[in-house]
Amino acid sequence: MKKITLAAGAVLFLLAALYSLFAYEKSWEQITLGASLPLTGINKELGQEVLEGADAYFKYANAHGGIHDKPIRFLHYDDKYEPQNTIQNTEKLIHEDRVFALFGFVGTPTTKAILPMIGEVPLIAPYTGAAVFRRGDNPHIVNFRSSYGEEIDHIVAYLYQQKKIRRFAVFYQNDDYGIAGYNAAVKALKKRKLTLSAEGTYRRNTLSIAQALHEISLARPEAILLVGAYKPTAHFIRSWRKHAATHTLFAPISFVNADALIRELDYRGENIYFSLTVPSYDDRQLGVANSYREILATYYPSAHPSYASFESFLAAKAVVSALRDIPGAITRQRFIRRLKAIHPGAIGDLPIAYRHTQLLNQVYLSVFEDGKFRLLDKERR
Repeated sequence: MKKITLAAGAVLFLLAALYSLFAYEKSWEQITLGASLPLTGINKELGQEVLEGADAYFKYANAHGGIHDKPIRFLHYDDKYEPQNTIQNTEKLIHEDRVFALFGFVGTPTTKAILPMIGEVPLIAPYTGAAVFRRGDNPHIVNFRSSYGEEIDHIVAYLYQQKKIRRFAVFYQNDDYGIAGYNAAVKALKKRKLTLSAEGTYRRNTLSIAQALHEISLARPEAILLVGAYKPTAHFIRSWRKHAATHTLFAPISFVNADALIRELDYRGENIYFSLTVPSYDDRQLGVANSYREILATYYPSAHPSYASFESFLAAKAVVSALRDIPGAITRQRFIRRLKAIHPGAIGDLPIAYRHTQLLNQVYLSVFEDGKFRLLDKERR
Protein backbone atom coordinates (compact mmCIF):
# COMPACT_ATOMS: atom_id res chain seq x y z
CA MET A 1 0.00 0.00 0.00
CA LYS A 2 2.84 2.36 0.88
CA LYS A 3 4.48 1.72 -2.52
CA ILE A 4 1.19 2.44 -4.30
CA THR A 5 0.80 5.69 -2.39
CA LEU A 6 4.33 6.76 -3.23
CA ALA A 7 3.81 5.85 -6.89
CA ALA A 8 0.57 7.82 -7.00
CA GLY A 9 2.32 10.79 -5.43
CA ALA A 10 5.09 10.60 -8.00
CA VAL A 11 2.54 10.52 -10.85
CA LEU A 12 0.72 13.56 -9.45
CA PHE A 13 4.01 15.43 -9.09
CA LEU A 14 4.92 14.58 -12.69
CA LEU A 15 1.51 15.70 -13.97
CA ALA A 16 1.81 18.97 -12.07
CA ALA A 17 5.28 19.55 -13.49
CA LEU A 18 4.05 18.80 -17.02
CA TYR A 19 1.10 21.18 -16.56
CA SER A 20 3.43 23.89 -15.34
CA LEU A 21 5.73 23.38 -18.31
CA PHE A 22 2.79 23.43 -20.72
CA ALA A 23 1.46 26.66 -19.21
CA TYR A 24 4.91 28.22 -19.53
CA GLU A 25 5.66 27.02 -23.06
CA LYS A 26 2.23 27.25 -24.68
CA SER A 27 1.62 29.78 -27.41
CA TRP A 28 -0.49 32.79 -26.39
CA GLU A 29 -2.80 34.35 -28.98
CA GLN A 30 -4.20 36.94 -26.54
CA ILE A 31 -1.82 38.83 -24.25
CA THR A 32 -3.43 39.71 -20.92
CA LEU A 33 -1.40 41.48 -18.24
CA GLY A 34 -2.59 41.93 -14.68
CA ALA A 35 -1.79 44.33 -11.83
CA SER A 36 -2.66 44.64 -8.16
CA LEU A 37 -2.06 48.12 -6.80
CA PRO A 38 -3.49 50.67 -4.33
CA LEU A 39 -6.34 52.58 -5.96
CA THR A 40 -7.99 53.55 -2.68
CA GLY A 41 -6.56 54.29 0.73
CA ILE A 42 -3.57 56.29 1.93
CA ASN A 43 -1.34 55.43 -1.05
CA LYS A 44 -3.95 55.68 -3.80
CA GLU A 45 -2.23 58.49 -5.71
CA LEU A 46 0.82 56.32 -6.34
CA GLY A 47 -1.28 53.39 -7.50
CA GLN A 48 -3.36 55.61 -9.78
CA GLU A 49 -0.26 57.18 -11.35
CA VAL A 50 1.35 53.79 -12.01
CA LEU A 51 -1.91 52.60 -13.59
CA GLU A 52 -2.30 55.70 -15.77
CA GLY A 53 1.22 55.62 -17.18
CA ALA A 54 1.14 51.94 -18.12
CA ASP A 55 -2.44 51.94 -19.38
CA ALA A 56 -1.85 55.02 -21.51
CA TYR A 57 0.98 53.27 -23.33
CA PHE A 58 -0.92 49.99 -23.73
CA LYS A 59 -3.85 51.92 -25.21
CA TYR A 60 -1.47 53.72 -27.57
CA ALA A 61 0.15 50.41 -28.56
CA ASN A 62 -3.26 48.88 -29.25
CA ALA A 63 -4.17 51.85 -31.45
CA HIS A 64 -1.01 51.12 -33.45
CA GLY A 65 -1.40 47.42 -34.12
CA GLY A 66 -1.21 45.86 -30.65
CA ILE A 67 0.77 42.62 -30.63
CA HIS A 68 0.57 41.07 -34.07
CA ASP A 69 -2.71 42.95 -34.71
CA LYS A 70 -4.25 41.80 -31.43
CA PRO A 71 -4.83 44.16 -28.49
CA ILE A 72 -3.16 43.84 -25.12
CA ARG A 73 -5.60 43.46 -22.23
CA PHE A 74 -4.50 45.17 -19.03
CA LEU A 75 -6.47 44.13 -15.94
CA HIS A 76 -6.02 45.85 -12.60
CA TYR A 77 -7.45 45.34 -9.13
CA ASP A 78 -7.32 47.50 -6.02
CA ASP A 79 -5.44 46.07 -3.02
CA LYS A 80 -5.52 49.19 -0.79
CA TYR A 81 -1.78 48.57 -0.14
CA GLU A 82 -2.61 45.54 2.02
CA PRO A 83 -0.83 42.21 1.36
CA GLN A 84 -3.87 39.98 1.96
CA ASN A 85 -5.77 41.86 -0.73
CA THR A 86 -2.82 41.48 -3.09
CA ILE A 87 -2.83 37.72 -2.58
CA GLN A 88 -6.55 37.52 -3.39
CA ASN A 89 -6.15 39.72 -6.45
CA THR A 90 -3.22 37.65 -7.71
CA GLU A 91 -5.11 34.39 -7.28
CA LYS A 92 -7.91 35.86 -9.39
CA LEU A 93 -5.50 37.14 -12.05
CA ILE A 94 -3.72 33.79 -12.34
CA HIS A 95 -6.54 31.28 -11.94
CA GLU A 96 -9.62 33.13 -13.24
CA ASP A 97 -8.26 35.74 -15.65
CA ARG A 98 -5.40 33.47 -16.74
CA VAL A 99 -3.01 36.34 -17.37
CA PHE A 100 0.09 35.97 -19.49
CA ALA A 101 2.15 37.93 -16.94
CA LEU A 102 1.83 40.03 -13.81
CA PHE A 103 2.87 43.62 -14.43
CA GLY A 104 3.13 46.85 -12.43
CA PHE A 105 2.42 45.60 -8.90
CA VAL A 106 3.02 48.38 -6.36
CA GLY A 107 4.79 48.03 -3.02
CA THR A 108 7.22 45.77 -1.18
CA PRO A 109 5.00 44.14 1.49
CA THR A 110 2.20 43.60 -1.02
CA THR A 111 4.34 42.18 -3.82
CA LYS A 112 6.49 40.12 -1.46
CA ALA A 113 3.32 38.36 -0.28
CA ILE A 114 2.78 36.86 -3.73
CA LEU A 115 6.36 35.69 -4.35
CA PRO A 116 5.43 32.03 -3.65
CA MET A 117 2.97 32.31 -6.55
CA ILE A 118 5.65 33.39 -9.07
CA GLY A 119 6.34 30.19 -10.99
CA GLU A 120 5.42 29.97 -14.62
CA VAL A 121 3.64 33.36 -14.47
CA PRO A 122 6.27 36.11 -14.89
CA LEU A 123 6.38 39.17 -12.62
CA ILE A 124 7.46 42.22 -14.61
CA ALA A 125 8.37 45.72 -13.38
CA PRO A 126 7.05 45.67 -9.82
CA TYR A 127 7.12 49.21 -8.42
CA THR A 128 9.55 48.42 -5.60
CA GLY A 129 13.31 48.54 -5.17
CA ALA A 130 13.55 45.88 -2.44
CA ALA A 131 16.44 43.43 -2.59
CA VAL A 132 14.13 40.41 -2.22
CA PHE A 133 13.11 40.84 -5.87
CA ARG A 134 16.71 41.16 -7.04
CA ARG A 135 18.39 38.04 -5.68
CA GLY A 136 18.47 36.46 -9.13
CA ASP A 137 17.12 33.14 -7.86
CA ASN A 138 13.82 33.45 -9.77
CA PRO A 139 14.31 33.91 -13.53
CA HIS A 140 10.65 34.87 -13.94
CA ILE A 141 11.12 38.24 -12.19
CA VAL A 142 12.31 41.16 -14.33
CA ASN A 143 12.63 44.55 -12.62
CA PHE A 144 12.62 47.87 -14.40
CA ARG A 145 13.88 50.30 -11.74
CA SER A 146 17.06 50.49 -9.65
CA SER A 147 17.11 49.05 -6.14
CA TYR A 148 16.57 50.89 -2.87
CA GLY A 149 20.13 49.95 -1.98
CA GLU A 150 21.45 51.77 -5.04
CA GLU A 151 19.20 54.76 -4.40
CA ILE A 152 20.15 55.16 -0.75
CA ASP A 153 23.84 54.62 -1.39
CA HIS A 154 23.68 57.37 -4.00
CA ILE A 155 21.84 59.75 -1.66
CA VAL A 156 24.27 59.13 1.19
CA ALA A 157 27.27 59.52 -1.12
CA TYR A 158 26.01 62.88 -2.39
CA LEU A 159 25.13 64.29 1.01
CA TYR A 160 28.36 62.96 2.54
CA GLN A 161 30.66 64.23 -0.21
CA GLN A 162 28.91 67.37 -1.45
CA LYS A 163 27.14 68.59 1.70
CA LYS A 164 29.60 67.21 4.29
CA ILE A 165 26.77 65.52 6.21
CA ARG A 166 27.88 63.14 8.96
CA ARG A 167 24.81 62.74 11.16
CA PHE A 168 22.08 60.72 9.43
CA ALA A 169 18.75 59.48 10.73
CA VAL A 170 16.11 57.34 9.00
CA PHE A 171 12.33 57.57 9.16
CA TYR A 172 10.72 54.43 7.79
CA GLN A 173 7.54 52.42 7.43
CA ASN A 174 7.51 49.51 9.87
CA ASP A 175 7.18 46.66 7.36
CA ASP A 176 9.18 44.90 4.65
CA TYR A 177 9.46 48.08 2.59
CA GLY A 178 10.73 50.23 5.42
CA ILE A 179 13.07 47.54 6.73
CA ALA A 180 14.58 47.18 3.23
CA GLY A 181 15.29 50.92 3.27
CA TYR A 182 16.61 50.82 6.83
CA ASN A 183 19.03 47.99 5.99
CA ALA A 184 20.20 49.87 2.88
CA ALA A 185 20.81 52.99 4.98
CA VAL A 186 22.87 51.08 7.54
CA LYS A 187 24.94 49.50 4.76
CA ALA A 188 25.52 52.83 2.97
CA LEU A 189 26.64 54.52 6.19
CA LYS A 190 28.90 51.63 7.20
CA LYS A 191 30.60 51.90 3.81
CA ARG A 192 31.62 55.41 4.88
CA LYS A 193 32.45 54.42 8.47
CA LEU A 194 29.31 56.12 9.80
CA THR A 195 26.41 54.91 11.93
CA LEU A 196 22.81 56.03 12.26
CA SER A 197 22.26 58.85 14.71
CA ALA A 198 18.61 57.93 15.17
CA GLU A 199 15.70 56.01 13.67
CA GLY A 200 11.92 56.18 13.89
CA THR A 201 9.06 54.19 12.42
CA TYR A 202 5.33 54.42 11.71
CA ARG A 203 2.70 51.81 10.88
CA ARG A 204 1.73 51.23 7.26
CA ASN A 205 -1.45 52.99 6.11
CA THR A 206 -1.43 55.37 9.10
CA LEU A 207 -0.18 58.88 9.91
CA SER A 208 1.16 57.85 13.33
CA ILE A 209 4.48 59.70 13.13
CA ALA A 210 4.58 61.39 16.58
CA GLN A 211 6.84 58.86 18.30
CA ALA A 212 9.27 58.76 15.37
CA LEU A 213 9.37 62.55 15.29
CA HIS A 214 10.22 62.68 18.99
CA GLU A 215 12.91 59.98 18.86
CA ILE A 216 14.67 61.41 15.80
CA SER A 217 14.51 65.04 16.97
CA LEU A 218 16.41 64.14 20.16
CA ALA A 219 19.44 63.19 18.06
CA ARG A 220 19.46 66.46 16.07
CA PRO A 221 20.49 64.84 12.76
CA GLU A 222 21.80 66.83 9.81
CA ALA A 223 19.88 64.72 7.28
CA ILE A 224 16.94 62.31 7.47
CA LEU A 225 16.47 59.49 4.96
CA LEU A 226 12.74 59.00 4.34
CA VAL A 227 11.42 55.52 3.49
CA GLY A 228 7.64 55.73 3.60
CA ALA A 229 4.48 56.60 1.72
CA TYR A 230 3.95 60.20 0.70
CA LYS A 231 1.21 61.20 3.17
CA PRO A 232 2.97 60.14 6.40
CA THR A 233 6.26 61.43 4.97
CA ALA A 234 4.71 64.83 4.26
CA HIS A 235 3.14 64.85 7.73
CA PHE A 236 6.58 64.10 9.22
CA ILE A 237 8.31 66.90 7.25
CA ARG A 238 5.60 69.45 8.11
CA SER A 239 5.76 68.52 11.78
CA TRP A 240 9.57 68.66 11.79
CA ARG A 241 9.57 72.09 10.20
CA LYS A 242 7.08 73.30 12.78
CA HIS A 243 8.53 71.82 15.95
CA ALA A 244 12.17 70.83 15.50
CA ALA A 245 14.83 73.44 16.19
CA THR A 246 17.52 72.07 13.89
CA HIS A 247 18.25 72.93 10.26
CA THR A 248 17.81 69.53 8.60
CA LEU A 249 17.96 68.10 5.08
CA PHE A 250 15.36 65.56 3.98
CA ALA A 251 16.01 62.76 1.48
CA PRO A 252 12.95 60.76 0.35
CA ILE A 253 13.52 57.73 -1.86
CA SER A 254 11.55 57.20 -5.06
CA PHE A 255 8.67 55.14 -3.62
CA VAL A 256 7.71 58.11 -1.44
CA ASN A 257 6.39 59.59 -4.73
CA ALA A 258 8.02 62.96 -5.36
CA ASP A 259 5.09 64.55 -7.20
CA ALA A 260 2.47 63.62 -4.60
CA LEU A 261 4.82 64.59 -1.78
CA ILE A 262 5.54 68.06 -3.14
CA ARG A 263 1.82 68.69 -3.68
CA GLU A 264 1.10 67.55 -0.13
CA LEU A 265 3.73 70.03 1.10
CA ASP A 266 2.10 72.88 -0.84
CA TYR A 267 5.12 72.93 -3.17
CA ARG A 268 7.56 73.83 -0.40
CA GLY A 269 10.63 71.93 -1.49
CA GLU A 270 13.35 73.64 0.53
CA ASN A 271 16.04 71.31 1.93
CA ILE A 272 14.56 68.25 0.21
CA TYR A 273 16.69 66.01 -2.01
CA PHE A 274 14.57 63.62 -4.07
CA SER A 275 15.95 60.27 -5.20
CA LEU A 276 14.38 59.17 -8.50
CA THR A 277 14.74 56.15 -10.77
CA VAL A 278 13.75 57.79 -14.07
CA PRO A 279 14.82 61.10 -15.63
CA SER A 280 12.59 64.16 -15.66
CA TYR A 281 9.35 63.86 -17.60
CA ASP A 282 9.75 67.60 -18.29
CA ASP A 283 13.03 67.15 -20.18
CA ARG A 284 12.20 68.63 -23.61
CA GLN A 285 15.43 67.21 -25.04
CA LEU A 286 14.38 63.64 -24.19
CA GLY A 287 12.19 62.33 -26.99
CA VAL A 288 10.58 59.56 -24.94
CA ALA A 289 9.59 62.12 -22.29
CA ASN A 290 7.88 64.22 -24.96
CA SER A 291 6.06 61.12 -26.23
CA TYR A 292 5.01 60.25 -22.68
CA ARG A 293 3.42 63.64 -22.07
CA GLU A 294 1.58 63.55 -25.40
CA ILE A 295 0.28 60.01 -24.97
CA LEU A 296 -0.73 60.57 -21.33
CA ALA A 297 -2.64 63.71 -22.35
CA THR A 298 -4.40 61.76 -25.10
CA TYR A 299 -5.62 58.83 -23.01
CA TYR A 300 -5.76 60.44 -19.55
CA PRO A 301 -6.38 64.15 -20.26
CA SER A 302 -7.10 64.98 -16.61
CA ALA A 303 -3.94 63.29 -15.31
CA HIS A 304 -0.83 65.24 -14.32
CA PRO A 305 2.54 63.95 -15.56
CA SER A 306 4.55 62.37 -12.74
CA TYR A 307 7.65 60.32 -12.14
CA ALA A 308 5.58 57.28 -11.15
CA SER A 309 3.45 57.29 -14.28
CA PHE A 310 6.49 58.04 -16.46
CA GLU A 311 8.27 55.00 -15.01
CA SER A 312 5.29 52.69 -15.60
CA PHE A 313 4.90 54.13 -19.11
CA LEU A 314 8.54 53.25 -19.87
CA ALA A 315 8.15 49.77 -18.38
CA ALA A 316 5.02 49.18 -20.48
CA LYS A 317 6.90 50.35 -23.58
CA ALA A 318 9.67 47.84 -22.83
CA VAL A 319 7.13 45.02 -22.47
CA VAL A 320 5.46 45.86 -25.79
CA SER A 321 8.81 46.10 -27.54
CA ALA A 322 9.85 42.67 -26.26
CA LEU A 323 6.53 41.07 -27.23
CA ARG A 324 6.63 42.53 -30.75
CA ASP A 325 10.20 41.29 -31.25
CA ILE A 326 9.36 37.65 -30.53
CA PRO A 327 9.69 35.63 -33.75
CA GLY A 328 6.86 33.18 -34.30
CA ALA A 329 4.67 31.94 -31.48
CA ILE A 330 4.60 33.98 -28.28
CA THR A 331 5.42 31.96 -25.16
CA ARG A 332 6.33 33.11 -21.68
CA GLN A 333 9.81 31.65 -22.04
CA ARG A 334 10.46 33.52 -25.28
CA PHE A 335 9.09 36.73 -23.74
CA ILE A 336 11.42 36.52 -20.74
CA ARG A 337 14.39 35.79 -22.98
CA ARG A 338 13.55 38.71 -25.28
CA LEU A 339 13.04 41.09 -22.36
CA LYS A 340 16.42 40.17 -20.90
CA ALA A 341 18.08 40.63 -24.30
CA ILE A 342 16.22 43.87 -25.04
CA HIS A 343 17.76 46.30 -27.53
CA PRO A 344 19.28 49.42 -25.87
CA GLY A 345 17.04 51.67 -27.99
CA ALA A 346 13.84 49.69 -27.40
CA ILE A 347 12.11 52.51 -25.52
CA GLY A 348 13.60 55.39 -27.50
CA ASP A 349 16.43 57.74 -26.61
CA LEU A 350 16.72 56.53 -23.00
CA PRO A 351 19.09 53.53 -23.26
CA ILE A 352 18.18 50.40 -21.31
CA ALA A 353 19.91 47.06 -20.77
CA TYR A 354 19.21 44.09 -18.51
CA ARG A 355 21.74 44.08 -15.66
CA HIS A 356 21.44 43.21 -11.96
CA THR A 357 17.90 41.86 -12.70
CA GLN A 358 16.93 45.42 -13.84
CA LEU A 359 16.34 47.16 -17.17
CA LEU A 360 17.05 50.79 -16.21
CA ASN A 361 20.03 50.87 -13.88
CA GLN A 362 20.13 54.57 -13.06
CA VAL A 363 19.63 56.85 -10.07
CA TYR A 364 18.73 60.53 -10.39
CA LEU A 365 18.94 63.09 -7.60
CA SER A 366 16.79 66.21 -7.87
CA VAL A 367 15.58 69.27 -6.00
CA PHE A 368 12.33 71.18 -6.46
CA GLU A 369 12.91 74.82 -7.40
CA ASP A 370 10.82 77.47 -9.19
CA GLY A 371 7.91 75.06 -9.57
CA LYS A 372 9.93 72.26 -11.19
CA PHE A 373 12.20 69.38 -10.33
CA ARG A 374 15.80 70.13 -11.25
CA LEU A 375 18.32 67.36 -11.78
CA LEU A 376 21.42 67.66 -9.60
CA ASP A 377 23.35 64.76 -11.03
CA LYS A 378 22.86 61.45 -12.71
CA GLU A 379 24.44 58.12 -11.94
CA ARG A 380 24.80 55.66 -14.80
CA ARG A 381 25.71 52.09 -13.88
